Amino acid sequence: MKKVLTVAAVGLSFVAGALFAQRVHDWHDLDEVHKHLTESIHEMERARAANHYDMDGHGVKAEEHMRAAEHELGLAVESARAH
Repeated sequence: MKKVLTVAAVGLSFVAGALFAQRVHDWHDLDEVHKHLTESIHEMERARAANHYDMDGHGVKAEEHMRAAEHELGLAVESARAH
């Protein structure tokens, strides 16, 4: 399961990087990324609960980083909507 979570995290990082590398046309683009990240957070919660262990603290740390990114994206969407 540790490998699955690692692959998922790397995949998410790759996708997020690709999405941010493209030019943002309007706030809808950021909103879609925000929705995908929120879904990923829920997937991480389910995976951690199903495995009944914390992966030496890395699961918690990954979830914290994902939540921080989700928060920043939320602020970015609000800012883009305002302009």
